[in-house]
Amino acid sequence: MDGSTQTDDALIAAYAGGDLSAAAPLAQRHAPRVLSLALRMLGDAAEAEDVAQDAMLRLWRIAPEWQPGRARASTWLYRVAANLCTDRLRRRARLAPLDAAAEPVDARPSAHERMQEGQRQGALEAALLELPERQRLAVILRHIEELPNPDIAAMMGISVDAVESLTARGRAGLARALADRKEALGYE
Repeated sequence: MDGSTQTDDALIAAYAGGDLSAAAPLAQRHAPRVLSLALRMLGDAAEAEDVAQDAMLRLWRIAPEWQPGRARASTWLYRVAANLCTDRLRRRARLAPLDAAAEPVDARPSAHERMQEGQRQGALEAALLELPERQRLAVILRHIEELPNPDIAAMMGISVDAVESLTARGRAGLARALADRKEALGYE
């Protein structure tokens, strides 16, 4: 049986047992979504790549202690990545006062060169960065990564009701942030 059909637990156990080839299917399965989460949390591609790589390395390090069935690898990786992002965001906040912080740099082409969908995506990304950290994480995990609320609750260490509250407040914050741009984004 090849790695693409094995469960995460089986691949982690195989890696812990010395089968280094078990790492590739796990990385292919989870690294893109971990990178996506980190990019949306941090707004910086280089930092997001560092976080995704660090999260995967931590999975390899704990492989010998992994307890099958205790947690899903995806949930564990999201939690580790979210914690790493939080650490980086806190370091940023200590390094520069909020008024002196530069706006996130958008490496994409200017708005007039992008198609309307690109404009919408850029507006959403910027609005996400304006949300409080926990609301941003809940919204990303629920509405972008499409994880179910119980998984998000387990990852964030909160109740399902708290996840629902965070996502509702996050959606309301996004609506406020994007309200004055409806016409420019083609929604009116």
